[in-house]
Amino acid sequence: MFRNAAPATDVALPACAALSASRRDAPRDLSLRIHGDLIAVEAEWRGFEQVADCTVFQTFDWLAAWHRHIGLRAKVQPAIVVGRFAGGDTAFILPLGIAPHGLARRLCWLGQELCDYNAPLIARDFSEYVTAERFRDVWRELCRRLQQDPLFRHDWVELEKMPHTLGAQCNPFANLDVSLNASGAHVTQLGADWEKFYSAKRSSATRRRDRAKRRHTEEHGEIGFVTTEQAADARRTLEILMQQKTRALARRGIADMFARRGWREFFLDLATNPKTRPLVHVSSVHVGGNPVAANFGIMFGGCYYHVLASYCEESAVAHFGPGALHLRELLKYAIGRGLQRFDFTIGDERYKLEWSDSSLKLYDHAAAATWRGWPARCASAVRRRLKRVIKQTPWMWKVVSGARNARGAFARAPNSQG
Repeated sequence: MFRNAAPATDVALPACAALSASRRDAPRDLSLRIHGDLIAVEAEWRGFEQVADCTVFQTFDWLAAWHRHIGLRAKVQPAIVVGRFAGGDTAFILPLGIAPHGLARRLCWLGQELCDYNAPLIARDFSEYVTAERFRDVWRELCRRLQQDPLFRHDWVELEKMPHTLGAQCNPFANLDVSLNASGAHVTQLGADWEKFYSAKRSSATRRRDRAKRRHTEEHGEIGFVTTEQAADARRTLEILMQQKTRALARRGIADMFARRGWREFFLDLATNPKTRPLVHVSSVHVGGNPVAANFGIMFGGCYYHVLASYCEESAVAHFGPGALHLRELLKYAIGRGLQRFDFTIGDERYKLEWSDSSLKLYDHAAAATWRGWPARCASAVRRRLKRVIKQTPWMWKVVSGARNARGAFARAPNSQG
């Protein structure tokens, strides 16, 4: 199933004090085990993700699907690190990988580009026993050990989109030499009653406008919110979503994300695989029987992750906000399922700011490991810094967005004339 399998590498970190049965002495006796394939750690990973602080993007099913469809094609070598306390309890799992990058090899998170959040899975009491200084020691030791094995050898490190917190804890990777990512993320606490939540989040004037837009939409046909139950229905709805998203991206001069190798297959796999169907929520809004909006979300750890969404910009009801209507239905659905949080995931779009009650800082870390890694590390730093400056400077972002839209319009012109 996974190639490039390698035997696990055990690393016992030296203790700085006498061994103790106390859990509070465990950080100085942390041990590491490095695995070259996912299957070897599947059972422990699946069990740990149910009790660890992590996001849905660190679950085994998400990353295994990513590796099947994308990682293998890109020749990414998994480097799954399991850390244990002295007593044997799992302290953390790091889903890392070694990716070819030109003539250099990059140490990164598995699924780094596709995941909205990249992070470790950590025990819920991890920060009580492992200080920031101690974790930095562990990280340095791990990087050294990875370099000793030709399978895991790398030239530079690039870890992106790391959330500042995991659950109630600080993400230990935020204690490395990090910089802010160009984007943030936004989350809202849901409560138990949709009407109360809606009234608290939206002013009476806004709610009146929402009702007016819904009435105008109903003039074009009955409105239906449809959650897919069967794999075939999920596939059809997801196909619609990808078509709508592709057209919307093209209008904005943005490359089609589903044209990237394996991305389309990845999402279709998650939406139709019996193992992941209970986690995945694929839904649509229909007007007069016609789909005008669609979404792909995941429910995990009491949270609804809003991963992909689209609406038909060519429909007769586009002016009345079918995407906004769908979002309200999704929030209502999540509350009805008893979920506590709704995560809008990465991005600082205005609608996310309007609904959310907390923001999450995301961090990046980059470091050269060999002389071959220095050019790539420097280029990465310049790229990330420039991207953040542009996104965080309104007039710059307006200029870049305008230029991109113009490029999209120019690219469509020959087709429209034909």
